[in-house]
Amino acid sequence: MIIESDSTIEFPELALETVANLEVVETVFDCLQYHHPEITQVNYNSVSVVFRFLPRYIEAEDNSSRLHKINCIESMNYIGKNGEYFEVINVTQKNCEILKNSKESELSLLWFTTDNNQITIDSIQHTFNIHEIICITEFHKLEIGSIKGLKLLKFNKPFYCILDHDSEVGCKGILYYGAANLPVIFIPKKDIEILETVWKVLCMELESTDSLQLEMLQMMLKRILILCARIFKNQLNFQVLDNTNIDIVRQFNFLIEKHFKEIHSVEEYAGLLNKAPKTLANLFKKLGNKTPLQFIQDRLILEAHRLLKYSDRSISDIGYELGFNDIQAFSRFFKKQEGISPIDYRLS
Repeated sequence: MIIESDSTIEFPELALETVANLEVVETVFDCLQYHHPEITQVNYNSVSVVFRFLPRYIEAEDNSSRLHKINCIESMNYIGKNGEYFEVINVTQKNCEILKNSKESELSLLWFTTDNNQITIDSIQHTFNIHEIICITEFHKLEIGSIKGLKLLKFNKPFYCILDHDSEVGCKGILYYGAANLPVIFIPKKDIEILETVWKVLCMELESTDSLQLEMLQMMLKRILILCARIFKNQLNFQVLDNTNIDIVRQFNFLIEKHFKEIHSVEEYAGLLNKAPKTLANLFKKLGNKTPLQFIQDRLILEAHRLLKYSDRSISDIGYELGFNDIQAFSRFFKKQEGISPIDYRLS
């Protein structure tokens, strides 16, 4: 309902004696206080709730009903004046093809809300269950099997650049632009409610139209990325490292993503980091993870998979793009890693 008032909002059509209606009014008050702080006073017959701010035209709605409507909306987005783009989508089997449509510089976060979601990513089949999150870039290749339900968050570089703002969120080289392994975040029970609350506020902000909307959306996005990065660092056993060494590992992962086509040796990456190769080996050993060389090789194999499966380029062209001097060197490397030749992999 649309209401105009100089200092008071009236609800004359509601029956005071109805408890259910009183609960409705209370949720309306909560919604008004959060989204329309200019209201000074709300009267419900003899009931009066005093607020701190000045009046204006407002749209009053039951907050729980509003959240229900938000959850039912398929898509909400923000498009800024300088090319900023941000979108939240509720994805089911009906609209799941949206997962395959990615724009330039776009990053995505998928939060699964049901079990048994089947997606093939970069030719590897995955099953994702409730309260698992994955982070993907425009370069991931997705084939959709069965989607039961997920929340999709998408944003581009003009909206928020995680590289320029790495000091704020610390997800470069972990959630995005990292090594070959797909980051799968398993949300602990204690963090589910926190993430759900932030997500709800984010969706409510998408309905706002004031001058602070962009800043508020960026703040909610940062909160989500920070929480996901913290959870994933714990999954990766990063607590055994101090912050300086964590940053070295993240930067190593990012440098692989940036230079894997032309740099294939640990020594060269160590040089870019101004560290000894042995230092990198010791750090990854503490994590109980693969060696630095395995991360480099895995990234090469991932790109080889993408080009072999999702392009019609020749084997020699693919090998040359990945930094191999001839088709024989590329074929030997690929077969050693995968146990199958590039041509047989393409035909499989």
